[in-house]
This record gives sequence, structure tokens and C-alpha cells, in this order.
Amino acid sequence: MSTLKIDLISVQPGMFSGFLTESIVARAVKKGLCEVNVVDLRDFGVGRWRKTDERPYGGGPGMLMRCEPWFAAVESRLAAATEGVRPRVVMTSPAGRPFTQADARSLAAAGHVVFMCGHYEGFDARIETLATDIFSVGDFVMTGGEIAAAAMADAAVRLVPGVLGGGAAATAEESFGRGGMLEAPQYTQPPDFRGMKVPEVLLSGDHAKIEAWRAAESRRLTAQRRPDLA
Repeated sequence: MSTLKIDLISVQPGMFSGFLTESIVARAVKKGLCEVNVVDLRDFGVGRWRKTDERPYGGGPGMLMRCEPWFAAVESRLAAATEGVRPRVVMTSPAGRPFTQADARSLAAAGHVVFMCGHYEGFDARIETLATDIFSVGDFVMTGGEIAAAAMADAAVRLVPGVLGGGAAATAEESFGRGGMLEAPQYTQPPDFRGMKVPEVLLSGDHAKIEAWRAAESRRLTAQRRPDLA
């Protein structure tokens, strides 16, 4: 089975503690399907106080992340890469390209992914030269890139073969899967809850009708909620 190596570089490494101990990622690590290293950017900081930020040239609010710590940190992870593997270096940024399920599949197959978690007012623009990919998780701004990196890492790890039960079928029919549309609504017990009943077709045992219903519901839901995907 393939193993995915993930490096998470951050000035707030403690933010990943729950993510790494209470999630699917933790199970993947325990199975030996994923290796996760959290790197404290301050270990590569400048001077006695291990500085990682400075005021921007030209003025403006906030502080920018300095080049030196980031180049040193990322290069240290690239030097530790397995021979023959070319790591993907992902920068988190609201100015990045929207992250998609296709990107998650691509990272899952990469073998080694280094995540650069932004902070403060963002990165000195020269740091972008380190990145193979610059991704955003939505049209909004957060205080740091740790949550975005955790989301992208989770999306990739769950696609590594063996991580989820059920094999490839476990992810083939979910939202953004084989057809690129949203998944049809799903139901479980009880069959009737406060007058809200499970559709009869799902109780029929007729697999052809069930699949036709799911396909129609997938198209309906996609057109209603995400017409850009329809």
C-alpha cells in the first residue's frame, strides 16, 4: 500500500494537536498509510528572538512573514524527501486557486506534500517561489493557514487507498466524485421521524429504481445548490 508523507509548517504548531489525534488522519497514521510531521517555523527564525515576521516595505497594516525562515524550513523538508519523490509544496492563501476534490486526489497520489501555513498579513511575495501550488479553501480570510492546511490534508489522506473502509467505492459516488455532482440525499433508521418519511423507493429493494432515483436526486440537488457544477 502507498504511504503519503505530510509536513505541516506553521508558527502555531499546537493547532494541529486535535487534528492529529482525533481524526481519520490519526487512523491513517496508525495504519502506516500516512506520516505527518508538524514543523515549528520559529525553529528557523531569524536572530536571538527567532523572528519570522517584519513590517512591510511601503507601509501598511500588520506584519509580513519573512523569507529566511520559510526558505530554510521548506528546504529542510525537501532535503528529507524520499529519493525519487518530488514533494508538492502547498501554500495556503486567500489569493490562491480554489481547492477542489480533483486537487485532493492529486495530493493523495503525490507521495509527499509540504503545507506552508500563512499567518499575520501573509507572505513576502518572494516566498511564493517555493510553492508548487497556491490554494484557497474559500473566498474569505482567516487569521492563519492552519485550518485550511488541515482541511486539505484531511481531504487528501482519506483518498489514500486503505484509509477508508469499502475501497474505491467509498468515495466514488460521494459529492464531486465520479460524476462531479453533489451526492443524492441519504437516509437511515427510523423510516418515519416526526412525519418525515424515507422515500419509498429506497425501501423497495429494487436496485435499478434506487440507482435511477439517486441519479435524478443528484442532478436536482446540484442544480439547486451548485448550478456551477451542473
